[in-house]
Amino acid sequence: MTRLTNTERDYGAVAILLHWLMAVLLIALTVLGVYMSGLPDVGFDKTKLTLIVYHKEFGILALGLAMLRLAWRVTNALPALVKELPDWQKVAARFVHLCFYALMFALPLSGWLMSSAASIPVYFFGVRLPDLIPHNEYRFQLLIEVHKWLGYALIGFILLHASAALRHHFISRDNTLKKILPGSSR
Repeated sequence: MTRLTNTERDYGAVAILLHWLMAVLLIALTVLGVYMSGLPDVGFDKTKLTLIVYHKEFGILALGLAMLRLAWRVTNALPALVKELPDWQKVAARFVHLCFYALMFALPLSGWLMSSAASIPVYFFGVRLPDLIPHNEYRFQLLIEVHKWLGYALIGFILLHASAALRHHFISRDNTLKKILPGSSR
């Protein structure tokens, strides 16, 4: 029987599901964001506008899942890191996870703020969300840069996180990756 909650030894099914849902969603949003930013801004481009709408809606979904994930995280045990890890790696691992949580909130909120500053409505699958700030062209341009650089930071942390997980699995041969894999015998 699959355990839903975490223990001090490993992650439960809910944490594993939220981890991988967020991983897929954030990677997809990042790829879509990079692709969209490469499309020309001139004229009325139906494809780009459609992609922007999807990016916003799935970005708001990511924000909702981040809230759920954070709520789950603070109400469940946090599995211990591998005992053999040097202290600096333990600190680095916790720092990277905290940065992920910050980015999971900062990216969708900066995108929502950006749309608000441009007076472009944000919808969540048919429901219009309120503007967070009034129209302001300067803030809109500033928030474009903030959102872009937060996206680049996310890419860096994803690469760092995935590299560390693969290093643990293939070089250190410890249980770090196995603890978060679905269906893995932990």
